[in-house]
This record gives sequence, C-alpha cells and structure tokens, in this order.
Amino acid sequence: MVDDGTFVKNADIVVRAGANANATAITTTETDKYVLDVENYINVYCNYDFTTNYASMSTSTKYLLKETAACLCAIYVIQYDMSGYTSIAEALNMLNVLHDKAQQDLQLLKTTAAQDMMRV
Repeated sequence: MVDDGTFVKNADIVVRAGANANATAITTTETDKYVLDVENYINVYCNYDFTTNYASMSTSTKYLLKETAACLCAIYVIQYDMSGYTSIAEALNMLNVLHDKAQQDLQLLKTTAAQDMMRV
C-alpha cells in the first residue's frame, strides 16, 4: 500500500509507537487508516489548511507537522493492541507522553498558522 498523507509517513509513526507495538498495527495498511484523519484534525484544530499550503512552508513547520501527526497516529497504534508492551502501565505512559507532545505541538502550529494568515 502507498503511504497516504502529506505530513507523516509510516516510518515516523512506527518509531513513536515503540519497539513493542503490535506488528499488524504498524503496517502501512493500518497506519494509513489514521493518517488522513489526523492530518485533517490538525488543519481544523489550527483553523488553517496546512495540507494545501504544505509546499510553501518552512522546513521547521514541516518537521513540526510530521512530529505532531506521528504522535497522534502512534496513539491509535498503541490503542490498537497494548498486549505487546511489558505492561499496561508502559503503554499508558507512552500514550500520555505522545498526547502531551502532540498538544504542545498543536499549540505551536496554531500560533504558526495565525502568523502565516497575517502575512497574506
């Protein structure tokens, strides 16, 4: 299957889901189920169409978009099946770290989007 999405690819998601992620959940076929939803969520949350404007964005913004989308997608991967992790506590800790990082990134992206709209 093709790696769907603009901001993030399967490899970025797999890294954030960790070594104990379910083998099925980390396939491109499975992660592609989340990628477009997550990318659209970021666009709506920030009230800015990063997807359409992606080519004209700075490298820094592109990396931030990749990290944010990868964290959000990795949450879905971990939730798919937590049995491979050494404990439920480990999986929950990973979910909390990914969620916190994604929330920080979303706030930065929202600020970036507002700045970009002011330049137009």
